[in-house]
Amino acid sequence: MALTLGLEPSAALLIGALVLDVAFADPDYAWHPVRLIGRSLSALERRLRRVGLNGYGGGIVLVVLLAGLWAGGISLLVMLVSTLVAWLGAALHLFVVYSLMAVGSLLRHGRRIENALRAGNLSAAKHAVSQLVGRDTQPMDPAACRRAAVESLTENLTDAVVSPLVWYVVGGLPVLVLFKVVSTMDSMVGFRTPQYLRFGWCGARLDDVMNYVPARMTWLLIAGTAALVPGCSATKALWYGFSDHAVLPSPNSGWSEAAAAGALGRRLIGPIWNGGSLVTDVWIGAASDPPLSSSADYDRAATLVAVSSLLATMIAIGALSVGR
Repeated sequence: MALTLGLEPSAALLIGALVLDVAFADPDYAWHPVRLIGRSLSALERRLRRVGLNGYGGGIVLVVLLAGLWAGGISLLVMLVSTLVAWLGAALHLFVVYSLMAVGSLLRHGRRIENALRAGNLSAAKHAVSQLVGRDTQPMDPAACRRAAVESLTENLTDAVVSPLVWYVVGGLPVLVLFKVVSTMDSMVGFRTPQYLRFGWCGARLDDVMNYVPARMTWLLIAGTAALVPGCSATKALWYGFSDHAVLPSPNSGWSEAAAAGALGRRLIGPIWNGGSLVTDVWIGAASDPPLSSSADYDRAATLVAVSSLLATMIAIGALSVGR
């Protein structure tokens, strides 16, 4: 017990962290842990490239250094503080978990897009969309903005809710921080470009591995939630999550997005432009269903994500309570 003092997953601290996240969302400040992880990643990348470690080897070294710095460093700090002042260690643990969950921020940003569209401010909606997705927003109409918002909500249901909960339950604070390190690496260096194809490979593959089971759990979670949300279909969520997930190139994100398309009875994706060119025009969901386009569609999607997040949290808390 002494070796893991202050690091074990706690149902009470998880509840506290998620209440803070829903109430206040993720605070935007320069010293946010995720921003610090990102800054340290950039600094390490520059140094590794400077000494010629810009391929697969450099990417592996980057993972090891970041994991040691953040998962190891935060774990040691929490253990030390917990040894000296137990309640302060618990508060630090709570702060870290709160900082690494994003349920409230996810829903708030989606609502920002929807509110701008309802106010008739397409320009503001496009700007908000650009902060969520990497695609050209200039050609987007209101329906495309809503689809982008819903796609981001459902994809991040895995990345920002289910995966953090799973890894926190499985391994406590160190593994939660490790997941966030890997997720940050994937978002910053996990690109299939000449610059990052080799250097970012390790981080990107680890992100795929750590999201593999949670993504499929999210598929089932959305189907279960669809049985509770009026106007949604659990059967279609199960079917289209399974049949259409491979339409997207990611091994994981398609499960939640396709499940949501089935649950909502609305097609997602559609035309996407990048760099001034049309890069895809595929759809997920039933061919007979209309594209997601209306405010009512968005409201049902946001409800689906919110209830799914609540259910995932309840399951995580239940698992921790049973495991005690």
